[in-house]
Amino acid sequence: QVQLVESGGGLVQAGGSLRLSCGVSGSIVSLNTMGWYRQAPGKQRELVAQIFSNDITNYADSVKGRFTISRDNAKNTGYLQMNSLKPEDTAVYYCNLYNFGIGRDYWGQGTQVTVSS
Repeated sequence: QVQLVESGGGLVQAGGSLRLSCGVSGSIVSLNTMGWYRQAPGKQRELVAQIFSNDITNYADSVKGRFTISRDNAKNTGYLQMNSLKPEDTAVYYCNLYNFGIGRDYWGQGTQVTVSS
């Protein structure tokens, strides 16, 4: 059974930083695509960043230059470093793991990030 557990959310002032973590069990992070998504109240869930098994990364335009996605293969954990946070970054952030081989993805429970102005 694949499980994703996020941590690291919280309340931060605009301009501050947070690092989100996504610990994975039951699957190997480095062999899959890991993504971070977010959903603000009244809005659809949107992709924030992805890291593919070949280490290529992809970012939403709104976070380019401020957020960095990474993973620690030894810890089987993914990260989202968020710098220069803005109030519009406020959302519940979800970790996602996608297995292309079986065409299935898995989600974490979400962690709240609130950025005050």
